[in-house]
Amino acid sequence: MAGYFFSFEGPDGAGKTTIIQLVEKFLTEQGFEVISTREPGGIEIAEKIRAVILNPEHKSMDARTEALLYAAARRQHLVERVVPALNEGKIVLCDRFIDSSLAYQGFARGLGIDEVLAINEFAINGCMPSLTVYFDLDPKIGLERINKNKLREINRLDMESFSFHYKVREGYLQLVKRFKDRIIQVDANRTIDEVFEETAKIIMQRIQS
Repeated sequence: MAGYFFSFEGPDGAGKTTIIQLVEKFLTEQGFEVISTREPGGIEIAEKIRAVILNPEHKSMDARTEALLYAAARRQHLVERVVPALNEGKIVLCDRFIDSSLAYQGFARGLGIDEVLAINEFAINGCMPSLTVYFDLDPKIGLERINKNKLREINRLDMESFSFHYKVREGYLQLVKRFKDRIIQVDANRTIDEVFEETAKIIMQRIQS
């Protein structure tokens, strides 16, 4: 695959979506062909799975069911959208990928990082991002930002307790240490411009290396 696959992780409210839009614009201006996408979702089948996973009415969903649904959506998204774009030499910017499952289901849900990693290794069949940018933010600040954004729908995971969201952050911080060659941590408790400038620099360094 000739393209570059970059994923972006962090809590809701960290500014991932905005930063991805800015990075896409920046890279396009540099002459690269770029697509941005998201997980779960990005294509029709995965968007339908997303609707099931994040529906606030599905409070009875079992943690393993949740993990398997994410992995299924991820597989279809890769096959239909990510891999074809990489084979065409494009840069793929993905809002969440495998690390979300490891942090949320593996660590915060208590299923085990290695157990959820095994499910997802089967799903992705070796297609890992060459770089993951993790936007670190206190979950309380992230949730406050979400609540202030009246245009954003509240999904099932937003309704979890503060303790759950702090476990998610702890899970991410463990992943940063475990996969230090792939995951780079960025402080998201700054202005969008500051976070974007650091992120763009990190991505360009990886492209030029």
